[in-house]
Amino acid sequence: MQLTKHTDYALRVLMYLAHKGDALSTIREISDLYGLPQNHLMKIVNRLAKHGYVTTVRGKGGGLRLARAPERINVGDVVRNTEETLYVVECLAGNYQGDCGLASSCRLKSVLLDAQKAFFAELDRHTLKDLAPRRKGASTVEFFPRTKVA
Repeated sequence: MQLTKHTDYALRVLMYLAHKGDALSTIREISDLYGLPQNHLMKIVNRLAKHGYVTTVRGKGGGLRLARAPERINVGDVVRNTEETLYVVECLAGNYQGDCGLASSCRLKSVLLDAQKAFFAELDRHTLKDLAPRRKGASTVEFFPRTKVA
């Protein structure tokens, strides 16, 4: 399974906010850190806020921070809530209407379903606290190389 850039950056935003603790961060600050367009980051932050992972504060001096402690944010849940589709192939979707000639006798489907369950079982074992950089007195942390999103 390959995660979308949306989910990748959602996880990075959460990791950054976990590192910052209770301090507010801005869209611009995170945008500059990751080299993302601010409007793209706004969509990510809106989805994270909708699912209760971040809290936003409007106005001058506003920003965003985690809405709950990092140990209460499950990585598997974040992925489930930020990915548009969770299926590695279209026939795994419950409403699949394709015309695969092997559908009635296909064994690949069950293997892929088991793999998907194992993938999420592993993600479910971890919280944001497991992923966040340690706060050992460092004023800055190099999270990820800057990349531009198309």
